[in-house]
Amino acid sequence: MTLLVTILGNNSALPAFGRHPTSQTVEVNGETILIDCGEGTQIQMQKYGIKWRRLNHILISHLHGDHYFGLPGLLNSMSLMGRTEPLHLYAPAPLQQILDLTMQVADSEFSYPFHFHPLPEGAQLLADTPYFKLSCFPVEHRIACHGFSIEEKTKGRRILPQMCVQYNVPLAFYNNLKHGAHFTTVEGVLVDNSLLTEAGPVSKRYAYCADTVFTDSYLPYIQGADTIYHESTYLNDSKDKAKVRFHCTAAEAAEQAKKANVKQLLLGHFSSKYKDLSLFELEAGAIFPNVVITTEGNTYEV
Repeated sequence: MTLLVTILGNNSALPAFGRHPTSQTVEVNGETILIDCGEGTQIQMQKYGIKWRRLNHILISHLHGDHYFGLPGLLNSMSLMGRTEPLHLYAPAPLQQILDLTMQVADSEFSYPFHFHPLPEGAQLLADTPYFKLSCFPVEHRIACHGFSIEEKTKGRRILPQMCVQYNVPLAFYNNLKHGAHFTTVEGVLVDNSLLTEAGPVSKRYAYCADTVFTDSYLPYIQGADTIYHESTYLNDSKDKAKVRFHCTAAEAAEQAKKANVKQLLLGHFSSKYKDLSLFELEAGAIFPNVVITTEGNTYEV
């Protein structure tokens, strides 16, 4: 199993230089999770082959337009295309009123079960599925804003079929072995789990840090993540502007990745004042080596 992150939009408030407002998908075990839904997201999904039929969970970090203005259109399009599978939306509570009014004035309703889950004030587990866990955590922006964590679940230890046959382990007991159980033969001999299995794949964790000022407050929630996506709206010569506007620089994002001891840093949410993004990589790379300047349409493995 792997976590795959596809960037649909990596610009900040305004589209510029071919870059779009914030949106990305995370694929885990064939299921797609959408994080933020800036203007044009459904067009980007079509462009890059993201199938809405695999989309069951949408996460909206906060209610600045560049993070959700594409949502009403996407929800309505899925309805027009005859979606019937349930859809779960996790977002700030006021968004429910906005969506309700949008559907009301259009005299429309969704063709599928729609479940709205208001985000809490603090950190919380949002969903626990057979294949992954979704969690949220607060960051510090001009309005209430959350980051998100997606952690895949492993299937436990890997079975060694030849050894299981040798010790006559019944198939019905394999699931117990995956969870570390030892096996007792019909003769009463205890067979250690380590003889019948080997270590399975290590689970991966991805953290999306959303829009935030430079602060240590959310570091505990991203500590040790395999990959984080962090906003880097400005370069360091605009550090004061970033602070006033509750954003980060590329260097500050790199500092966070270093302090959180993550393995990979994806940068995005670039200001429309920058056409050339090469300096972002130079500034961040001087602090945290494994940094990627994201490109729309590219998919990154966690």
